[in-house]
Amino acid sequence: MSLTSVSDRSLESWLWEAANILRGPVDASDFKAYVFPLLFLKRISDVYDEERAAALVESGGDEEYANLPEQHRFQIPEGCHWSDLRVRSTNVGAAITKAMRDIETANPDTLYGIFGDVQWTNKDRLSDALLVDLVDHFSGMNLANESVPNDVLGDAYEYLIKKFADLTNKKAGEFYTPRSIVRLMVEMLDPKEGETVYDPACGTGGMLLETLHHIRAQGGDERLMLGRLYGQEKNLTTAAIARMNLFLHGAEDFQIVRGDTLRTPAFLTGDRLATFSCSIANPPFSLTAWGEDAWPSDPWGRNIAGTPPKKYGDWAWVQHMIASMAPKTGRLAVVLPHGALFRMGAEGKIRSAVLDMDIIEAVIGLGPNLFYGTGLAACIVVARRRKPVDHKNKILLIDAADLFRRGRNQNTLEPEHVTELLELYRSFGDVEGRCRVVTLDEVRAQVGNLNLAGYIAPIDDEEIPTVAEATAALKAALEAAWAAEEKLEKLLIERGLA
Repeated sequence: MSLTSVSDRSLESWLWEAANILRGPVDASDFKAYVFPLLFLKRISDVYDEERAAALVESGGDEEYANLPEQHRFQIPEGCHWSDLRVRSTNVGAAITKAMRDIETANPDTLYGIFGDVQWTNKDRLSDALLVDLVDHFSGMNLANESVPNDVLGDAYEYLIKKFADLTNKKAGEFYTPRSIVRLMVEMLDPKEGETVYDPACGTGGMLLETLHHIRAQGGDERLMLGRLYGQEKNLTTAAIARMNLFLHGAEDFQIVRGDTLRTPAFLTGDRLATFSCSIANPPFSLTAWGEDAWPSDPWGRNIAGTPPKKYGDWAWVQHMIASMAPKTGRLAVVLPHGALFRMGAEGKIRSAVLDMDIIEAVIGLGPNLFYGTGLAACIVVARRRKPVDHKNKILLIDAADLFRRGRNQNTLEPEHVTELLELYRSFGDVEGRCRVVTLDEVRAQVGNLNLAGYIAPIDDEEIPTVAEATAALKAALEAAWAAEEKLEKLLIERGLA
């Protein structure tokens, strides 16, 4: 059934049905590599038709005018439109491949490489019959802007990313961060319209998108973010999904680059790293073989505090993000495994050196099993190039280990937990059993160890009685014991047993 307008729920259900068509021949962990490119191709084809119809109305039916490149956001070469795929019943994979590659070539500045590297022509996996079913399914809904606005389609896209993450839990940590944690991080950084935002491990682009949502919610103008969103992602498919994600949410003029950030950072100003107002990331936990051999002589000057161990790349990411902070307005929020707060050796020396810079503003310890692919507890480190005067030489430590809703496979940070943590962060004060503002000297006295348990004592819920109360309770207990003994002795006498 063809649909001309849709609700969020029907669109989500429809997208999930597309994934289910692939079950069997395609591993669940690979669904996203197939579904998202087809969704994107269908979207830009429908929007192209919508733009063409509007141009025809505007020009009084002038076909030549309606086909001009300037009438369309993306160019679709002849034979590459979705409607061209619908008429194919044989060699469908070859037709899909040609359409995607030709569209990429026709839009080199915006779409090159965006459809990924799926082997659509592999008939052992993707038979013509299966692809015909998939194309027919996607043909059942009009994805033009009038039917499905950017925010509706974008939300459905995010829903599908979350569903794929749930389906492939262990691998999902490579591309998806729970949205409540993303929101917490963005709210703490509080990006403003016109500022630059950078994610060096951007996954599917969720943190960059949340930046736009935050600016809109604050009454800011998203248009002032044109050309100010930057991300780098090592995985080809994930980088492509991030670009599609931003496009489908209506974002324009952003840069997502595929590449290894620690070995080959993509964003440079001359021979130095580019710097940004906000840097935000959930990099791979304790990355091994991350490029430590080249770090001591890093050509981009990121070895500012030392070389992390080969099997723990966490502080390499932190140093990269510090080096990427703008001189005055720069701030960062990064997710790290809890061990990065207290492991000693090379990491302890790096941590101490970073502490001496007096840029770390807050450390928030999170609960267990909140992230995909690991049950370990993690933390968020927030840093500012220029801390407020009353925050200098101080760090806010927050223990949120108990703030989560327990789930069957994974725990979740709920909206009320996010609200509580934001209030604590903004208050920058002490709350018994929850958070403490510590001085750098206190941390130095513990040799740079930031393990929260060493600074925040849990609340003892048991009330400690006064001496008088304890004496009275003991007296009452003794009297009760004596009374019970007399009663037992009387009962034994009555029964002739004493």
